[in-house]
Amino acid sequence: MKETAALGTEIPETGWAYQDGVFKRLADAHVSLATHALNYGTGVFEGIRAYWNATQEQLYVFRLREHFERMRDNCKLLRIELPGDSAALSEVTLELLRKNEFRTDVYIRPLAYKAARSIKVALHDLRSGFGMFAFPIGAYLPTSGLAARTATWRRTADDAIPARGKLTGAYINTALAVDEAHDANADESIFLTRDGHVSEGGSANLFMVRGGELITPSVTDDILEGITRDTVIAIAREELGLTVTERAIDRTELFIADEVFFCGTGAQVAPCVKVDGREVGDGAIGPVARRIGDVYFAIARGDDKRHAAWRTAVQR
Repeated sequence: MKETAALGTEIPETGWAYQDGVFKRLADAHVSLATHALNYGTGVFEGIRAYWNATQEQLYVFRLREHFERMRDNCKLLRIELPGDSAALSEVTLELLRKNEFRTDVYIRPLAYKAARSIKVALHDLRSGFGMFAFPIGAYLPTSGLAARTATWRRTADDAIPARGKLTGAYINTALAVDEAHDANADESIFLTRDGHVSEGGSANLFMVRGGELITPSVTDDILEGITRDTVIAIAREELGLTVTERAIDRTELFIADEVFFCGTGAQVAPCVKVDGREVGDGAIGPVARRIGDVYFAIARGDDKRHAAWRTAVQR
């Protein structure tokens, strides 16, 4: 039976949220139907994970500061103002998690957006809003070996809708591709760039192993500049001693690769065992993806003490 990922489930509104300087129940966090971002997709979001360590009775947020630094960069694309610097927003995040008293793995969703009640299609002179909520989450993509399918939808180009930004409206591109993959009984989609090279997954960055080398598309191949991607590159070099190369990848290289896997905050490290109906390697999870995944989870959960700066403890 195909593993079920955490998709399509409505988020309960009983927990605490944060909106424009005030902590409130998620059910009480509202925006107007006339909100610019709701009508035109003019928002920037982040996805952040926190991992519960039952032995230590501690919740660790993974690479918290880096997420808000990326969010600040992304907000520049849409001329959105954040209500504080990365340190201040990190403190809001920690307080939100404490108020919710989570004792499980958690996903955190900050959202900055054009809050003006306006139908003006523009970015200038529109006030900004900011909110955040969090909820328990397991696997967003299967981690036991997934099937992927190349999308007929091309990745949005940087000169159209920049994929390097987590822009709310841009994720229509992802929704179309992932929906197509699900219709074909696949778990994830694979985007190609306008010139036909591999870009990334529908909701995650992509890596392949070929000839003992770990290869991933470059940041100019219309990808999200992933924080988990950066983590994987560091682990591959330090733990496995692998050469990591960023270059263009042909679609057919995935058919003859030794391994393919996806990574992202939601996806974590998700090995891919089938692409377009063809088995990847021997059709099983490969040793590189398995080892990187093991190290990633151990570091994120605090069982491996290395890279302590990547973890922020929630409990004082």
